[in-house]
Amino acid sequence: MSRSTTFGGTNRTLMVYAVLYLAFLYGPVLLLPLFSFNDSIYVAFPLKGFTTQWYEEMLSNEPMHAALLNSIKVGTVTSVIATVLGALGAKAVTRYRIPGVKPVVGVISLPLVVPGIILGVALLILLTRSGIPLTLVTVTLGHVLLCVPFAMVTLIASFDGFDKSMEEAAADLGDNVLWSFWRVTLPIIFPGILASLLLCFTISFDEFIMAFFLAGTEPTLPIFIYSQLRFPQKLPGVLAMGACILVVSFVVVFLSQWLRRRNLGVPVNGGV
Repeated sequence: MSRSTTFGGTNRTLMVYAVLYLAFLYGPVLLLPLFSFNDSIYVAFPLKGFTTQWYEEMLSNEPMHAALLNSIKVGTVTSVIATVLGALGAKAVTRYRIPGVKPVVGVISLPLVVPGIILGVALLILLTRSGIPLTLVTVTLGHVLLCVPFAMVTLIASFDGFDKSMEEAAADLGDNVLWSFWRVTLPIIFPGILASLLLCFTISFDEFIMAFFLAGTEPTLPIFIYSQLRFPQKLPGVLAMGACILVVSFVVVFLSQWLRRRNLGVPVNGGV
């Protein structure tokens, strides 16, 4: 058997494995829009018929809209705060020699390995014993705790590849620290900033356990969806909402990739 034949068989095997893996991973997600048009409250084949009734109910479901807005608010604030803290931490770790930096980074990274239910219970006890009411603010605090390690890990890679001499050149030309960061550092690490914002927003928007313990009377969307699963007649509306979120997520990812590729193709200084 020739070497090329062996490699060809290996490539076909890997291709089949990749297709099966992607089908297993994304197949259930792709079924979500399909069942959202099913004229039945039960998720089962064969489909009973086609209807847009569940989308009409979704548009008139005020509690669902409120929960979605809560998740967007919490996710936006969380992503901004976590990215700012992650950027400061990443710059400190990569730019300065700090005594005991590895233990400090280890402590910051603990939320990556500690079970979420442990963190949720611990924060719930701390906040209630301190007399702090459970609101979206407490949910945001919990989500920031979870997202800072992800933001910091993402931004460390951006700062590691950054040429420090460019900041020094800006300082020689008269820029202070803030202007140097704004005009030199930020544009270069912007892809890492954007990646951190998107990652932290996605984690916060999707997070359930921490929000379940800290939300109080203002549920986020995952908590609302969980509460609706007990009622079969409410499930189709949840599927419709999930299908809309899936489409919006796809459009956002597609546009971000399109803009990134377009920016990479723009000549610098008008092609000079």
